Amino acid sequence: MAITLTEGARTEIARIIQAQGLDEQTALRISIEGGGCSGLQYRLTLDDQFDPAVDVRYSESDVAVVTRKKFALHLDGTTIDFQDGPLGRGFAIENPNYPRWGGCPGCGGH
Repeated sequence: MAITLTEGARTEIARIIQAQGLDEQTALRISIEGGGCSGLQYRLTLDDQFDPAVDVRYSESDVAVVTRKKFALHLDGTTIDFQDGPLGRGFAIENPNYPRWGGCPGCGGH
C-alpha cells in the first residue's frame, strides 16, 4: 500500500495528536464508505488500535496511516493533503484509482 501524506497533512495530523494529548502511537485511519454515482467517500479518524489480522500500517515519517486490508488496494497511490486557504480548511484526498465524480456510467460520469 502506498499512501502519500504531504508535509501539510503530516504537520496538521501531528498538531492534532499533540493538541488532544493522544498517544504518540496514534495513527491516521482511513476508511472508505459508499461509492457509485457519488464516488468514494473517505473517513479520516485518529486511532490507536491496530489489528494485523485485518489492518495494514504504512508509516511515513512520524505519522502512520492505518486502513483495513480490504481498502488497501483501492487506496494505493492516494495522496492526502491539508489545505488552509481562502476557500476553506481541511484535508483533501486525491485517489488516482477512482474519478472524483463517481463510477456510475449511467449518469454520464465517463
